[in-house]
Amino acid sequence: MSKIDIIDKKIVDLMIEDGRISCSEIARRLGISERSARYRLDKLLEKGIIRVRAVVNPKSLGFEVVADVMLEVESDCIQDVAKKMTEYSCVSYVAYAIGETDVSVQIIARSNEEVYRFVTEVIGKTPGVRKTVTSIVPSVLKDVYQWSIPQEVCEAKETLTYDNSEEVK
Repeated sequence: MSKIDIIDKKIVDLMIEDGRISCSEIARRLGISERSARYRLDKLLEKGIIRVRAVVNPKSLGFEVVADVMLEVESDCIQDVAKKMTEYSCVSYVAYAIGETDVSVQIIARSNEEVYRFVTEVIGKTPGVRKTVTSIVPSVLKDVYQWSIPQEVCEAKETLTYDNSEEVK
């Protein structure tokens, strides 16, 4: 497990704010050298602590409706059903669940009717699916790409250790 310090957290926060921010701008804002900012960013990427990706805004393309669908699935079909759900372009998220349902699916659609058709005609007819519970999501207040590293996981000192041989200030 990699450890990070408060400077790395601040770099991550700046990247969350603007994924295209330059290392020189990171350095300027944090009061560190550009070389240090670049090294730290490279290590955060290399160790898989962060990923840089484009985030699509579905609403800008006319996909106004988000729905969360919880699936109750026959126990011997959970993996097959979850894998099948990942194949559909309207599905933005699939995860196994523990509790009253077995699989969680998020759908992005143009209308409530489109959600209804997909849930009844596709999900509901998928072998192994026993029951679905659908919730329309009228507004997303915080999405996964906005999650920030909690400060309490950061090392107190401003030195980053990725393994036993490297230290960066």
